[in-house]
Amino acid sequence: MEETNVTFASLGLAQVLVDILAKKGITVPTPIQAQAIPVARTGGDVMGIAQTGTGKTLAFGLPMIERLAQTKKRGLIILPTRELAAQVEENLRTVGAGLGMRTALLIGGASMHFQKQQLQKRPHVIIGTPGRINDHLEHRTISLVDVGVLVLDEADRMLDMGFQPQIERILKTVPRERQTMLFSATMPKEIVQIATSYMRTPVRIEVAPAGTSAERVAQEIIFVHKDEKIKLLETVLRENEGSVLVFSRTKHGAKKIAKAVTTMGHTAGELHANLSFPQRKRSLELFKSGKSRVLVATDIAARGVDVTGLSLVVNYDLPDNPDDYVHRIGRTGRAGREGRAISFVTPEQRRDIRDIERLIRKTLPVTKSPAGLTPVGAERPAYSPSASRGGARRPFQGAARRPVQRGPKRYDV
Repeated sequence: MEETNVTFASLGLAQVLVDILAKKGITVPTPIQAQAIPVARTGGDVMGIAQTGTGKTLAFGLPMIERLAQTKKRGLIILPTRELAAQVEENLRTVGAGLGMRTALLIGGASMHFQKQQLQKRPHVIIGTPGRINDHLEHRTISLVDVGVLVLDEADRMLDMGFQPQIERILKTVPRERQTMLFSATMPKEIVQIATSYMRTPVRIEVAPAGTSAERVAQEIIFVHKDEKIKLLETVLRENEGSVLVFSRTKHGAKKIAKAVTTMGHTAGELHANLSFPQRKRSLELFKSGKSRVLVATDIAARGVDVTGLSLVVNYDLPDNPDDYVHRIGRTGRAGREGRAISFVTPEQRRDIRDIERLIRKTLPVTKSPAGLTPVGAERPAYSPSASRGGARRPFQGAARRPVQRGPKRYDV
């Protein structure tokens, strides 16, 4: 579908929704919105392949609001993390507030009592994580018999986190006659299996192939010895203005880096699973408001942080999975803005960088180490576009891959 000169009105949306968006300065649909909204408005099932930051929330949220008003049914949106669920709930609530739409947010780490109160008010849309939704089903504090629109967002991430058993339990409790929309950055066989089993001839929409990195993000790598990373980070923070999101591979590392950044004289917060949800929410709010210049996070933030004007993403540690590199750098360069991403690479991680380059189908430029750091040779296996086509992607060697836990015990992260 050609997106040139497409408007929300031309997609057929109700004028009241078009007016609400216009008041918020949202006038031009993103590619995923332009392609998904017309299909979703008809009530057909949709299977969308799109990266985070492409506008998926409105792609499924706008037609959902419209259809729920027509059918008097209820909407259910399932997401992998508390941060993503809270972000989606906030976005939909701001759009639907003027229409009298009520929402309920069901996530772990928050008050079950408060969530029960929300459910008693008969919300039009329920947004939650798989574990907490199942908690309410087991306590019989929620009924999904009137769900008319079901959305599975970041489906691949939910499967990576071991949520498939919980998702399947939820799918067995919702009506068979419903509209289902599934969005995923990648399309592993487990996602295809869910689509085959629980969807009715879904229309497949793909706006960017898996591994496509953000177009407006200038990417670079700096080779550095492990014991000099903090010193390099200090230089990077001094030479770059604006808010900075720093990714650590571990929770302990995030805490250590945040402490070091504070010692440097910058305001810094942490975002990782060792913090309670209120603490994580507070860190994110301070970062979004600009009261904290630096946020040090694990991959829990790779798909859950939407900060307007985020100027720089720093991969202090490379991710365990090359796919997470794409999601991390996608936190900047959003909404048409320019962004920048710098990755710190130790000598033994040269092949890991080649894995990333093979996934994103481009060579990452090397920036010379700043003065005062021990020079590191930048030689690495040559990236060849032709070599990247075909063959399974080899797992990282520089860091052990985290085991995927697929049992029912692991709920919210």
